[in-house]
Amino acid sequence: MKRFHVHVSVDDLDANVRFYSAIFGAPPAVLKPDYAKWMVDDPRINFAISRRGVKAGVDHLGVQVDSDSELTALREQVAAAKIARLDQASAECCYARSDKYWSTDPQGIPWETFHTLDTIPVYGKSERTDELACCAAVVDSRSEKSGACCA
Repeated sequence: MKRFHVHVSVDDLDANVRFYSAIFGAPPAVLKPDYAKWMVDDPRINFAISRRGVKAGVDHLGVQVDSDSELTALREQVAAAKIARLDQASAECCYARSDKYWSTDPQGIPWETFHTLDTIPVYGKSERTDELACCAAVVDSRSEKSGACCA
């Protein structure tokens, strides 16, 4: 089953944890000094916030899936549409290890499609705080050019 994913960069984590806890009617499922995540079932969403972006606002959107087969099916849809993507196997980011791929919509918003494999004790391999989330990719949707900020 799929779950919509939204990751927002914030300036004040504590204020935003209070706000989104009220909005979702529950505390975050994951709370770290620089990151919080709610796994909400109604609506089905993986909503994360972090203090790792350059500016506050939507960092990236995505789709979380429950299995490798769902990830493969979505990857094949993107490939069939000739949309550029960047594959990342066993990527470590946001306190999780995931198989994922990235694409970028025509407005320039990064999209992450992923299957979480495990949790990890750190945000990710990179401590970068510039431009994009820890393991967000830069994918030019008009060509096959792509790269990852922390690859």
